Amino acid sequence: MFQHLLVPTDGSALSRDTALQAVRFAKSIDAKITAFHAMPELRLLANHPGLTPETRNSFVEQARAHADELLAFVKEAAQAQSVACQTVMVSSDHPHEAILRAALDRDCDLIFMASHGRRG
Repeated sequence: MFQHLLVPTDGSALSRDTALQAVRFAKSIDAKITAFHAMPELRLLANHPGLTPETRNSFVEQARAHADELLAFVKEAAQAQSVACQTVMVSSDHPHEAILRAALDRDCDLIFMASHGRRG
């Protein structure tokens, strides 16, 4: 059976519900979870005229804080069910590729995710 689930989240209601289902499933099969979030790349902002380093840094900090909140939701749900959970955050404009890369890099044998989230 499965031993390591990758649980991508984008913060949508569907994604949150799916994460809770993933935790229940992981508990039922004694598997561990890696919660995953892909933030958008910020390189496009670097070339924007008038964008100050302070504004860029603020955007990065806000994006990271938001990602931390999303991942904390999954981690807390897992901890409440005594399911081992680690978190991973990456920057990528191609979340589908980042999800596959994370699954391969971390030896996940199941990607447990919603079919549609914020971006349809």
